[in-house]
Amino acid sequence: MIKRAEDMVKLYNEHMRGGDGTVEIIRYLEPEEFNGNAKMIAKLVLKPGCSIGEHTHEGEEEIICIAKGNAEYNDNGTMVTLHEGDSCVCLGGQIHGIRNASDTENLEAFAVILLY
Repeated sequence: MIKRAEDMVKLYNEHMRGGDGTVEIIRYLEPEEFNGNAKMIAKLVLKPGCSIGEHTHEGEEEIICIAKGNAEYNDNGTMVTLHEGDSCVCLGGQIHGIRNASDTENLEAFAVILLY
């Protein structure tokens, strides 16, 4: 199966998880398009000043890879700066949140949510 960029679903989530601004979500694949336990495979685009609020993952874990820009990341209550090329994992039962650390450039991150 091949899925072209123009066929990917784009969503816009305002105040995602209580965060600031609007997050653009580009869903690379929908769960019914593959065999596996991923709930989401997507690119997240956060404009300057945009964030995804603090939240907990239950029965799932999220992997985030920073593709472009810098992020302020809440790693289970500890604030950490992530740079292009860095990755992080939020395991089930843990909390996290993410904010674009730049005043001028978009933050682009690849995110995968796995169910277990």
